[in-house]
Amino acid sequence: MIGSVSVIVAIVVALILFSGVRVAQEYQRGVVFRLGRYVGTRGPGLYYLIPLIERGRTVDLRTVTVTVEQQETITKDSVTIKVNAVLWYLIVDPAKASIAVQDYSNAAYQVALTSLRNIIGQHMLDEVLRERTTINSKLCEIVDEVTEAWGLKVAMVEMKDVEIPESMQRAMAREAEAVRERRARIIKADAEFEASQKLAEAASVMESRPISLELRRLQMISEVGAENNSSTILMIPSDFTNLARALARNADDAKSP
Repeated sequence: MIGSVSVIVAIVVALILFSGVRVAQEYQRGVVFRLGRYVGTRGPGLYYLIPLIERGRTVDLRTVTVTVEQQETITKDSVTIKVNAVLWYLIVDPAKASIAVQDYSNAAYQVALTSLRNIIGQHMLDEVLRERTTINSKLCEIVDEVTEAWGLKVAMVEMKDVEIPESMQRAMAREAEAVRERRARIIKADAEFEASQKLAEAASVMESRPISLELRRLQMISEVGAENNSSTILMIPSDFTNLARALARNADDAKSP
């Protein structure tokens, strides 16, 4: 009888002793409390907790991805928009994550949520649409500064979607169309100005060299004849005819021995 009791006691003691064996994965750490007081962080691998005296909490060190739900907020220029974001963070101090805050995951989420609303309210709508990278960097700094006391490191915060009202979309489309029309008019005006400069230069050359004007006139005649299948009557000045005859005589004289 006594032997059976001893065996049972030995089995119970062995079970109690082995109940303190713990294994932490490479990406995990065990935060250990002894009689309610923090005594250290253990792992990865095999570690031991004194039964009935020590208690452990396993913390995952891998990066966590949290989707910040869509929020309706107002920009600095009083435009109501809907925006959501994605938060990436990881635990760098398991002790702080277990002691400094009750639920670090929910705390980080709430900080990202409120910071997103606040930073949108500090920027105009055009800035929110054009300067996402700058706003994301600033948002990441704000969230990381708050969560640092909880042993968290914010890797990145990115605005995912920005939804603006339909009336504002139509207004922005009209504005973009007006900008494109303005650009087209400026380009056309620049082209006309450049063409006028070229014409002025050509007129100056023709004024200094009258023969160039006559050559241009001959070119125009050939162009008109090529484009229109019709007869064209032109009034040619007599001095031009005399010039043509003189050129022909000079050519004949050059050919004769």
